[in-house]
Amino acid sequence: MRSLNSLLDPQGELSGARVAGSRVLVRSDLNVPMDGDQITDDGRLRASLPTLRLLMDAGARVVVAAHLGRPGGEPHPDLSLAPIAIRLGELLGTPVGFVAASSGPKAEAAVQALADGGVLLLENVRFDPRETSKDDAERTRLAEDYAALCDVFVSDGFGVVHRRQASVFEIATLRPSYAGLLVAAEMQVLARLTDEPKRPYAVVLGGSKVSDKLAVIAHLLDRVDRMLVGGGMAFTFLAAQGHPTGASLLEPDQIETVRGLLADADRRGIAIVLPSDIVVAKRFAPDAESTVVAASAIPDGAIGLDIGPAAQAEFAKALADAQTVFWNGPMGVFEFPAFASGTRAVAQALVDSAAFTVVGGGDSAAAVRTLGFDEGAFGHISTGGGASLEFLEGRVLPGIAVLDHTPREAGAR
Repeated sequence: MRSLNSLLDPQGELSGARVAGSRVLVRSDLNVPMDGDQITDDGRLRASLPTLRLLMDAGARVVVAAHLGRPGGEPHPDLSLAPIAIRLGELLGTPVGFVAASSGPKAEAAVQALADGGVLLLENVRFDPRETSKDDAERTRLAEDYAALCDVFVSDGFGVVHRRQASVFEIATLRPSYAGLLVAAEMQVLARLTDEPKRPYAVVLGGSKVSDKLAVIAHLLDRVDRMLVGGGMAFTFLAAQGHPTGASLLEPDQIETVRGLLADADRRGIAIVLPSDIVVAKRFAPDAESTVVAASAIPDGAIGLDIGPAAQAEFAKALADAQTVFWNGPMGVFEFPAFASGTRAVAQALVDSAAFTVVGGGDSAAAVRTLGFDEGAFGHISTGGGASLEFLEGRVLPGIAVLDHTPREAGAR
């Protein structure tokens, strides 16, 4: 994987001859949560800054490509990146230009007008149906349009490197391509999780669906020392043990698969720690009256919304002596303060630990910020939950693998 370090000269500065005045297309991950036109969590924007600043300081003309939400290949005003450009400019301390096109003549004219050291944000790349098309030729044609905007491509959107999309994969086959600082850092962290991690090695998994994490569970069973399971996915594990789950989130079609995973873990001597008690309510609401029940005795009609206090203490104890911890997925509905205690307890256990701790992006990273934790108290907070999980499943990330390819000329067949 070629990184931006490949562009450094012996003095440790970006080579002006190679970068100054060059048009550099940076694929960032600026897919932040929004409330109307207000950004509610700008963590991913902040994570994109080091690469952008490095290129700006080197005199590159920086063109940023990104997406927001899932517009389905059509323009949606509420998913425009225009508000993102404003906030990005505030964080960079300089205005960021914005063009209401992600490719084509309008985008080319905006790039042509860009000054050395300037930054331009293109409109949401997913407004163009070719970006996420299943047709390789369609994605390639769009990538050729992107190639008309740049001399160099930098992949810095870790949250999308597991996607085979035009602004992630095909563009890297057409221009000299490098991993940005963020992507390089993320891959270094994942290497620490997979290449002889310090032990004991614990993985904490939560979130809503066990089906989203079955592959990573299976792949990690012979690599970790213990696995802690909370959140909505815990109820399918409890059901696999024969316990009632009331009206809690459950994937009945995964019960037999989970039962097999539990048996496999037992054969391998891997501890799978499930919550011993659950915070339940009769309705899914922030002001719902709650009670704590044994995880083996959830009443009919009750909805599990968090792990209970005994489980919180047991999870913290299971993490206390770990030397490596990977956490992906909240323990409950942390967005509701009344049901955030379990997620807070896990986060605090990681803060208190001497381990190398990795928060695996997505809702886990959002929870860390929402609950007011100092991000610097964790070893690493990933910007890509899906990409992290796919890597830990042992899968090849297309947006990473392609960076080792020799570019061909745009338009060549």
